[in-house]
Amino acid sequence: MLHSLRRLRVLTWHVHGNYLYYLTQTPHDFYLVTKPGNPPGYAGKTGVLPWGDNVHEIAVDDVPDQEFDVILYQHKDHWEHDRKHVLSAAQRRLPRVYIEHDPPQDNPFQQWHWVDDPDTLLVHVTHFNQLMWDCGVTPTRVIEHGVFVPAGVRYSGELERGIVVVNHLAQRGRRLGADVFSEIRTRVPLDLVGMEAERLGGIGEIGNLDLAAFSARYRFFFNPIRWTSLGLAVVEAMTIGMPIVGLATTELATVIRNGENGFIHTDVNVLVEAMRALLRDPGEARRLGEGARRTALERFHIDRFAQDWHDTLQHVAA
Repeated sequence: MLHSLRRLRVLTWHVHGNYLYYLTQTPHDFYLVTKPGNPPGYAGKTGVLPWGDNVHEIAVDDVPDQEFDVILYQHKDHWEHDRKHVLSAAQRRLPRVYIEHDPPQDNPFQQWHWVDDPDTLLVHVTHFNQLMWDCGVTPTRVIEHGVFVPAGVRYSGELERGIVVVNHLAQRGRRLGADVFSEIRTRVPLDLVGMEAERLGGIGEIGNLDLAAFSARYRFFFNPIRWTSLGLAVVEAMTIGMPIVGLATTELATVIRNGENGFIHTDVNVLVEAMRALLRDPGEARRLGEGARRTALERFHIDRFAQDWHDTLQHVAA
């Protein structure tokens, strides 16, 4: 099981903080490439997340002189630049994995993935993403999300409002549903949180460790995003027992079942009516939230996620 075989030294980069934190629950040593000033992609162990003792920082200039067992790429820049200009020749030949966090951005069904290497394992975070990317000769695997939330945090839903959690929504526009949010908030009370939420009249950023408890008071979680992977914020909200309302697109369409753990649709007017119904009926919101929590614990448990990653790293290292 998790602690079988050898402990691996994995070189990777800080791309998505929460995902990286969950990834490092796998019982291996992770070395994060850093640069002075901790710019994006090289942030190391910054922030408020309680990084474990198995997470280490390594300066970019020191990388070629160290020994690793697996190289774990998470961004196109690191694959195309750092692989060639940071790693040593021996390190470039090491077992390697690329995590693709997103669906294709340029063409929804014909975009070729830049890895294109039969000796690299490409891991998708949703089955939808795997379906949409053209990965050519590159072998692929899906490892669905796994999350946990602060102990004791559970949905209460006393606020007769919905909450939306999206970073940089104004900047990211239609793909992340800025227009959908702006329209629906004129018809249903919604609060937006996330980086630069103030640009759209939102509350602002809530810290990683405080978000679950902050969200728990709201009647429902609304996901306005048209085109994305399954957001960790959605799964975290489900884990505390919160009902989900969202667009019936991408992987969310396989997670939310109407009347069981939330409500999804492609008609905004239908979504508005569903939200209003939850505002009128807190008992129904609690029932759907309990269904959401059951789904989260069955499908997105951190133990399953850590086991999947442990098996994958051991497989490629072998």
